[in-house]
Amino acid sequence: MAAVPCKYRIGPTLGSGTYAVVRECVHIETHQYYACKVISKRLMKGHEKMIVNEIRVMEQLSKGHPNIVTLQDYFETANSLYIITDLCRGGELFDRICKKKFFRERDAAKLVRSIVSAVEYLHSKGVVHRDIKPENLLFATEDDDSELLVADFGLSKMVDENTYSTLSTTCGTPAYMAPEIFRRQGYGKPVDMWAIGVTAYFLLCGYTPFDKDSQAEEIEAVCAADYSFTPEKFWSDVGDEARDFINSILIIDPSARLTASQALQHPWLAPVVSPSLSITPTGTPTPDLLPTFKQHADPRMKLRRSLLAVKAVGDFKDEGEKRKTRREMWGTEERKVVEEAERAQKEAEEEAGGLEWVNEKRE
Repeated sequence: MAAVPCKYRIGPTLGSGTYAVVRECVHIETHQYYACKVISKRLMKGHEKMIVNEIRVMEQLSKGHPNIVTLQDYFETANSLYIITDLCRGGELFDRICKKKFFRERDAAKLVRSIVSAVEYLHSKGVVHRDIKPENLLFATEDDDSELLVADFGLSKMVDENTYSTLSTTCGTPAYMAPEIFRRQGYGKPVDMWAIGVTAYFLLCGYTPFDKDSQAEEIEAVCAADYSFTPEKFWSDVGDEARDFINSILIIDPSARLTASQALQHPWLAPVVSPSLSITPTGTPTPDLLPTFKQHADPRMKLRRSLLAVKAVGDFKDEGEKRKTRREMWGTEERKVVEEAERAQKEAEEEAGGLEWVNEKRE
């Protein structure tokens, strides 16, 4: 990437990760607002290929599907790399559902259909996302009819026609990772479908199908596809088509899972969502799933998942001790990363001409 004069004013921090902070930014000439991923070169040293791959993938996908975050621009300065994408003001899927007044099975089906549609497009372009999960599903706006967008292509990879065993790196978020990833058997596009199956299950009850007390137990359950629709009291309001959809995806054999194209033809995701998902035979609205969802999908679960999230899962021996160490170091390491990235960001802004955030009226 070539260094270019800065065209953006960098604004408030929206989030942070291992190598980067995400900031709001505004284009100086057009006054259009975007999200700016600011990546510290110092922190990314030795992993530059990851960023090149992320940009390559997003260039391949951008503006090709309404449910995929668009890459708008990218450039670098002496100390930082910048990736400019759509600014999704609607928030994460998890948070958006919790703010709703009600959430019915029909709503869950529509959301899952949007995700599957985006993944079908990814796969048609030879891309495996590898980290489909609620945290990477964002709403474009705060409007009720806002599009749901698949975001964060940091782990995505381009693959060839070999659908099932092209990739080998163990990466992702354990609760949403497919058995073949943990078994290091080689994998491909079907891992995204597995993650969609887990996400669909989560949307219908508020917890993941393989949720266990420890990560080791969770991985064991994933590898055995050991799940059920229990306790029944939390699933009594969910229809058979939804359960069949999940059962057709959470299958150990990758070749037996529904593909994205096949999933879009499943009755639960029919192009015109079945009226039975919103109205019962007596004419009354179908049950509200929100109370059950909120009961289980509280902030503690979200925090727990963030602590379990890994970019590469290596040796799981002594898992209990490793988890304890991660918990103890999490706060310190995250602060260190953010402070380092902020310093790099400040230096980049200075060399770009000292551009600072201006509280302009948004158009």
